[in-house]
Amino acid sequence: MAAPGPRLAFNTHLHVPPNFSAFTTVEDAVETSAREGVKVIGTSNFHDFGVYDRFDAAARQHGLKALFGLEFISVLDEELRAGITVNDPANPGRAYICGKGIPNPTMPDAASQAFIDAAKVSNEARTSQMVGMVRDLFATAGLEVDVTYASIVETVAARAEVPPTWVVLQERHVALGFQEALFEAVPVDERASFLERLYGQSAKAGADDVVATQGELRSRLMKDGCPAFVPETAVPFADAVEFIRGLDAIVVYPTVADGADPICGFEDPVEDLVERLLGYRIYGAELIPNRNEPEVLDAYVKAWRDAGIFVMVGTEHNTLDRIPVWPACKRGIPLSEESADIAWEGTCIVAAHQHLLQSGKPGYVDRTGSLNPTFPDAETRIRYFAEMGAELIREATGVTS
Repeated sequence: MAAPGPRLAFNTHLHVPPNFSAFTTVEDAVETSAREGVKVIGTSNFHDFGVYDRFDAAARQHGLKALFGLEFISVLDEELRAGITVNDPANPGRAYICGKGIPNPTMPDAASQAFIDAAKVSNEARTSQMVGMVRDLFATAGLEVDVTYASIVETVAARAEVPPTWVVLQERHVALGFQEALFEAVPVDERASFLERLYGQSAKAGADDVVATQGELRSRLMKDGCPAFVPETAVPFADAVEFIRGLDAIVVYPTVADGADPICGFEDPVEDLVERLLGYRIYGAELIPNRNEPEVLDAYVKAWRDAGIFVMVGTEHNTLDRIPVWPACKRGIPLSEESADIAWEGTCIVAAHQHLLQSGKPGYVDRTGSLNPTFPDAETRIRYFAEMGAELIREATGVTS
């Protein structure tokens, strides 16, 4: 397979503020990407896309091509409740699902907006309850903190330089809010004893380790079976898929692969995953390579591409760690040339789909999830969209050779 050249550096799964992110603002995300030589970047935010116009403007200013995406969590398929893990290893039956190439993310139709609004209301109720429970646990452990749902929203909005109405709090935001309150109120040499009282056992994170402490607050207090756990409202898989298609986006399955040990039952072996995805009429798959060994990533990528499923890769950047924007496998090992070419091809397909829908023309799939029927076979369709997308990216970035 010859990649639609030239292959540029790309990342099609970034969470940008006000989602929890390594970046301070959406402009920081774009400027960092440009500084590192990445030319195509795609967002995958949860529940609110208000910042996407700024993302697009910043990308244009820096000569980058912007792709618009989304991610949904707590998506449950009734058929998968019987104990199989999908792509959330700790929660059998729960899944993540992505949409790629949204043509007009800040102008959803009425049905899509209603779905977004309902998801935000549900998330706010859950997260607000969780904040209150963590605050009570802090008080029981001997530390009164003035952390509320509203105060965390205000802090997140101020840092991201966005209106508070654009903020959808995640567990990571809650952990950040309480970690900062803890570090401000408790001297470093007293934190271990407080955390031991809070957890009922010793903390593993260092007393001055911001990121690790946030992770431990989340894992020990907010996850299933923990004292501040609040169940999420399940969004049926079919409803989430319908919502993504209603935005004229392509449904893409984010894959953990060997990022879980053992590999999730839904994803193993990869041949069964291929059949499952095609059964759901999902024609795109994605990996976050820094979770994966190179040989495992290559095996998944090859199996997908052989089946006519296009591939994308990203980094998420959904912790405070400032890892490189150009995706790499575990231990920083670069993607193989073949896998990088296939993922570049998928990036170009989504760029073409997004552009065609913005122009009022048919894209790679339609709102029913059916593939564009103009082409005689999958390979011809893939090649057409990949070559068109590569040309669009060259025009946007000014890279011609």
